[in-house]
Amino acid sequence: MAATDLGKFSATPVTPGYWSGVFARLSRDPIAMLCLLILLALILSAMFAPYIGLADPYKGSMIKRLAAIGTPGYPLGSDEQGRDMLARLIYGGRLTLFIGLVPVVLAFFIGTALGILAGYLGGWVNTIIMRTVDVFFAFPSVLLAIAISGALGAGIVNSLVSLTIVFIPPITRVAESVTSGVRALDYIDAARASGGKTVTIIRVHVVGNVLGPIFVYATSLTSVCMILAAGLSFLGIGVSPPEPEWGLMLNTLRSAIYVNPWVAALPGLMVFITSLCLNLLSDGLRSAMNVKA
Repeated sequence: MAATDLGKFSATPVTPGYWSGVFARLSRDPIAMLCLLILLALILSAMFAPYIGLADPYKGSMIKRLAAIGTPGYPLGSDEQGRDMLARLIYGGRLTLFIGLVPVVLAFFIGTALGILAGYLGGWVNTIIMRTVDVFFAFPSVLLAIAISGALGAGIVNSLVSLTIVFIPPITRVAESVTSGVRALDYIDAARASGGKTVTIIRVHVVGNVLGPIFVYATSLTSVCMILAAGLSFLGIGVSPPEPEWGLMLNTLRSAIYVNPWVAALPGLMVFITSLCLNLLSDGLRSAMNVKA
């Protein structure tokens, strides 16, 4: 994973109208709103896939295998077992988006808690937490995810566990950096001088002012997580057949790349579009939160 530019995630004091201003500025960003609409369409179609009249994504026909795009009854063609590609792509969005979102959400809560503790308490607590995090940074995220998934075995739960472990360290580092900056502000010193307890200061004064930058950074990791999840399934250590999942579909369609390349490329195109929209939406959200800009 690329090194984090911590300068982009400085904390901004939160006022009562802060978030309404963020959403107002975000709504004026046409690219971010277009990406948001595309993502909402993907999520809603995946959620309500059983109710929109799609073909059975598990039912195949060897007679109609690798049908071309536009074939009657198969608008996006069929895969190597004659299963409808449109249905499998939409149903596949369920697992792909689920595995792309859940590890980041779990890592967000765990990493934020560890980073706030390390950044606010400092001393030996900071040393223990951050040196442990540095151990995980010694390995590339892709290699670490493959190693953990390979040790745990294939499966959705094991993929979630491995990806969560991969994303805890970067979120912890960003949380620690932002918290260290907030800890030095005047209102934190005033809260200490007034006799506030550490837990109360963290809960009332620190958490609300650091969650925004950490959340924006976490959203930028969602696309990376989705690509890693698809990569694990492509390597055979993620989702197991016959479940529809974009990375697994890329793996099973490898042999068809010379026969029907357009159909074989569709799962990769879905991964590309979704990850691009997530990145652009994250950039728009970060710009909307940058009040000084």
